[in-house]
Amino acid sequence: MTDKPVIPNLTSALRSNIVESPNVIRKASGIRLFGKRIKSIVYSTDVAVIANCDADAILAVYPWTPSTRILEAISKVANVPILAGVGGGLTKGLRAATVARFAEENGGSAVVLNAPTSLETLHSVRRMVDIPIFYTVVNETTDLLAYIDAGVNALNIAGGRDTTKLVAWAREQLNDTHPNFPIIASGGKTDEQILETIRAGANAITYTAYGMTEKTFHEKMAKYREQQN
Repeated sequence: MTDKPVIPNLTSALRSNIVESPNVIRKASGIRLFGKRIKSIVYSTDVAVIANCDADAILAVYPWTPSTRILEAISKVANVPILAGVGGGLTKGLRAATVARFAEENGGSAVVLNAPTSLETLHSVRRMVDIPIFYTVVNETTDLLAYIDAGVNALNIAGGRDTTKLVAWAREQLNDTHPNFPIIASGGKTDEQILETIRAGANAITYTAYGMTEKTFHEKMAKYREQQN
């Protein structure tokens, strides 16, 4: 058996401090979205992070009413697929469907509906867009098969500290009818937590980049101060 080949890494002096995804995510199987294999997904709306990260895709979901201006800004700097949040809670029905259509027309590769999206809203979005729909699962009360039958193409599992357990539950629910259904999930803060989530059945992992702009800036400023002494 030959050793696993080393992957050459090309970068530049001005792009040496990109936000890197945890290496353990590479152990995931990945999902194919319009032919592109996705394993690591950065969860951020910080355009500076989005423009300077090595993630395979962007999860652009946030806790306010979806804004087409935010999506437009993200689409201008992202060079990987965007999974665009389009509501589902307060933003629902025709409004969610309209935002979803805008996302598709502005380069979104998929849309994400938050819990507790109603089946009525899901139907509205499904009629409006051709791109895949991700549905966010937050607990074990969701009737997964009902949402899949209504047009959901993949699950985004976000159960906080119970995410690994929730991924395993979802796989068990879908094992007989949809054994290879795509699941992305938040991986946690450590390699061990991420690996547990992958082993539970997640095909791709989302990771947060909160504070990365400030952290990187503080590190650079400290280095600049040392150089000035």
